[in-house]
Amino acid sequence: HNYQRCSAALICSLVLGQDKIVRQAGSLRDAHVCEVGPGPGGLTRSILNAGAADLLVVEKDTRFIPGLKLLSEAAPGRLRIVHGDILTYRLDRGFPTNISKPWEGDPPNLHIIGNLPFSVSTPLIIKWLENVANRTGPFTFGRTRLTLTFQKEVAERLTASTGSKQRSRLSIMAQYLCTVHNCFTIPGRAFVPKPEVDVGVVHFTPLVQPQIQQPFQLVEKVVRNVFQFRRKHCHKGVEKLFPEACRVELTQEMMQKADVDPILRPTELTIPQFRALADAYAHLCEHEPALLAYEFREELRLKHVARKSNTASSPAFMDAPSGVAESPLQPR
Repeated sequence: HNYQRCSAALICSLVLGQDKIVRQAGSLRDAHVCEVGPGPGGLTRSILNAGAADLLVVEKDTRFIPGLKLLSEAAPGRLRIVHGDILTYRLDRGFPTNISKPWEGDPPNLHIIGNLPFSVSTPLIIKWLENVANRTGPFTFGRTRLTLTFQKEVAERLTASTGSKQRSRLSIMAQYLCTVHNCFTIPGRAFVPKPEVDVGVVHFTPLVQPQIQQPFQLVEKVVRNVFQFRRKHCHKGVEKLFPEACRVELTQEMMQKADVDPILRPTELTIPQFRALADAYAHLCEHEPALLAYEFREELRLKHVARKSNTASSPAFMDAPSGVAESPLQPR
């Protein structure tokens, strides 16, 4: 009897948790919705109960498809099932074009909702943020809103403010393109299967104008380099945008042009300061286009290959001749 009461309480808690996630998306009455990774269908039921007119679910795991088909039969004409991978599925083909809204207007009546597998959540949100920047994928319809679950620490990084210890590459990439809101945290025990960590629910609404007006790949490169030395002064990361031969000179020029204090830590930089850095880097790339293709880690790899090659070709008993300059290795 106690077991039955506990089971009923757990089911009630699960349903309330799913309903709470769905409520963060706003009104779903007559809406088009894409649910990512529906699994056993708990969130799917909540979305249908909220009045969605057209629900497209994308599920990779074959084991969940039969249960989803049963749900589809119980909601005729309202639930479509795609057995596939959300990382490769073309969401821009999943909905009718007549639901589109101008980017400058209100968001379309289209929502993406998902209790994401932790293994794909970060690459997926980076992909969608790039889609936002380029107005492609689900954002061909306009400023489509996202309501997604992440591991609690990832949710905190996505929404972290300037100066907080959670501030990261993800914070900048998400917030320069979207209004990002950390809605609430759900204990891991409220999910089936139960993750070992707590889960954060995050809502994204794309901005009409991104806070940085540069190509996504350029912004990502600047932000990634700055944050690779998150405990050091920000100029340390900026240095790695440039080849060794011109590193000091171009770093100084970029920091001066951006008017950013070089001894600030990456976590202390505001989005306007990242905008100034991205603009300064874009200006330098206009004058020297080869800079865009330069990657510090590739330079390190080539040096490592060269050292191994030199070690292998030199007899162990001979010292390398001193004062001989190494011939530059060309990238393959």
